Amino acid sequence: MPVDDRIQALVDRGFLGVEEAAVLRRSEPLLPRPTADRMIENVIGVFGLPLGVAPNFLVNDRDYLVPMVVEEPSIVAGVSGAAKVVRDSGGFHATSSEPILIGQVQVVGIENPDEAVQSLFDAQKDLLHIANECHPNLVARGGGARRMEFFKYRLPDGDWTVVLHLLVNTCDAMGANVVNTMCEGIAPAVESLTNGNVVLRILSNLADQSIVSAKARISLAALEGSAFSAEFVRDGIVLANDFAVADPYRAATHNKGIMNGIDAVAIATGNDWRAIEAGVHAYAVKGGAYRSLTDWSVADNGDLVGELSIPLKVGIVGGSLSSNPGARIGLALTGVESASELAQLMAAIGLAQNFAALRALVTDGIQKGHMRLHARSVAASANVPEALFDQVVNEMIDSGDIKTWKAEELTRTAAPPADAAPAPLENAATGEACGKVILLGEHAVVYDRHALALPLPGAVKVEIAERESGMNLVVPDWDIADDWIAGGKVPEGAAAVISLIMQALEVDHRGFDIRVSSKIPIGVGLGSSAAFAVASIRAFCSLLGITRTDIETDRLAFRCEKLTHGNPSGVDNNLATFGEPVLYSRTAGTRTRPIALREAPPIVVASSGVRGSTLAMVEGVRRRFDKNEALYTTLFDEIDEMAVAGATALREGDYELLGALMNVCHGYLNAIEVSTPELETMIGIAREAGAAGAKLTGAGGGGSIVALCPGKVDVVADALAQSGYDIYRVQ
Repeated sequence: MPVDDRIQALVDRGFLGVEEAAVLRRSEPLLPRPTADRMIENVIGVFGLPLGVAPNFLVNDRDYLVPMVVEEPSIVAGVSGAAKVVRDSGGFHATSSEPILIGQVQVVGIENPDEAVQSLFDAQKDLLHIANECHPNLVARGGGARRMEFFKYRLPDGDWTVVLHLLVNTCDAMGANVVNTMCEGIAPAVESLTNGNVVLRILSNLADQSIVSAKARISLAALEGSAFSAEFVRDGIVLANDFAVADPYRAATHNKGIMNGIDAVAIATGNDWRAIEAGVHAYAVKGGAYRSLTDWSVADNGDLVGELSIPLKVGIVGGSLSSNPGARIGLALTGVESASELAQLMAAIGLAQNFAALRALVTDGIQKGHMRLHARSVAASANVPEALFDQVVNEMIDSGDIKTWKAEELTRTAAPPADAAPAPLENAATGEACGKVILLGEHAVVYDRHALALPLPGAVKVEIAERESGMNLVVPDWDIADDWIAGGKVPEGAAAVISLIMQALEVDHRGFDIRVSSKIPIGVGLGSSAAFAVASIRAFCSLLGITRTDIETDRLAFRCEKLTHGNPSGVDNNLATFGEPVLYSRTAGTRTRPIALREAPPIVVASSGVRGSTLAMVEGVRRRFDKNEALYTTLFDEIDEMAVAGATALREGDYELLGALMNVCHGYLNAIEVSTPELETMIGIAREAGAAGAKLTGAGGGGSIVALCPGKVDVVADALAQSGYDIYRVQ
């Protein structure tokens, strides 16, 4: 599945909003360079790592999609497969203690450590009060300094030091700054009570007061494989874990595998993976020897039981989370509502990753995955094209020659991938059609008001050639490849449009190959569906020698638009057919009112890349219209007046007036709830760059904007392009 389709699937299933999806689709680092420059010193760029998602996680009877930032292949797949096995056996069960972070205040220069400890012990109530006064908002949220612990140690020089532990519930924040501030706040009082000197006042990353546990019980049947018995796999996992308990050299790699999963989620959600690593590994050695963090055993009924308990202090607010858009997307994907819930999910991830690694070790061996990693690295160094990448990797592994020369040889001799652009059709006829951009009048035009629109020339080109039977439709630009045979499956989407055209032309009994190229994306408000319909009609007519007037083509394209969008206005097919600037209304007598222009208007069109549904947006406006008809009638009347005035301004080249009308019209479209945060961002960029007017164009809900830029076309276009948006200029 292509990356864009994965993103759309997340949107369709409610894991991502359209704004987050747009950020991912721009194929740029999720962290903008100016933001990075504010986060650390001496920034020269932004270093990228892959962001993937792991499905199948059932934790405490709740489903999760888990974001993971990791460069090593097989980790996401391995943990997802492990999660599915556990899901089929009832899922993970996780618990967590109070989210406590420890702050340390170290005192030296003490003559009597016991007296110093007693003084601190007696004054703990007052010290806790001082600490909580440093962060009253935290206390108001249910957190704050809870209690204290006291320790004394003899230093290498023989002197004593006393260490006060301040235990703080940081709620949903990781809490480093909070705890450090509290330690600073109580330091003067500590010095006064002990007659010593405070040297260090800082948090500890050994968060052993914030323990998270995950448990999984896997049925014996779920471990059965084609080459290994369930008992063999179960007992091998238990033995491998026992080895990690006994041998610190094995334990180091064993625990690293656990952290493969936990670190990947920590990075994806903007948490401090270094602090987590330090705390976890310190915890692994608390018993005096470094050992496994997991425990795998056999239940009385023969099931495999795994448990993981680790210190894990994470946050979902504060720190860099507010400034890092990638972290915000990661947290949104998890759907967690508290830091404790995130910690429990991460513990489940760690246990799943450990299970996946141990199962691989005791069966096929983990080297298989590492060989794939090596092969992918070699393919990357050989500059293997993306379309051939997986094919070359697989063939190198099969051959046993994972070398640069082999990758280069396979690239030269590789067959074209299945999704490569098809070869031109022989004896084909062609048809072209315009896209559209609406300057004024969206949605109002559905209610018999005017819309002012411009064509996007040469937007879609269709080639059609005859074949023996059926239909083969390929649209590489829209990721469409469809085969349809009469009497077979009911065609959908673009294939349904072709089927309707073939029926109308009475050629649905014949076979055709259809190839489509498009300069505009599908579903972004630029009239792609109407342009596709008109170009297809023209190609069919050219191929078959059928004569149809533009009016007849327009009418048939309108039927196609009704099939696609339900209740279209007709403006899209009008622009696609006639290719002229138009003040359009679907009422009789004003159906086509072309506008003669003195010059090409200084227009920039930018696409967010977010697909919207015209049908859904039109239906949404209809529902709101029905609830408040009087208000919406007034709004549509005013939009209509702006469209008519805008036509005169466009004809006369009065771009100042036209820009002002566009800005006001966008305000009305926002009011009827068809704009999005992403579109508002794009409009803001255009206006700041000098656009006289900027607004959404089309149905909204994603899609595109149009900007009127007299004397600033290049400036506005560059500003939008540098922000990651696709640009189209009206010529």
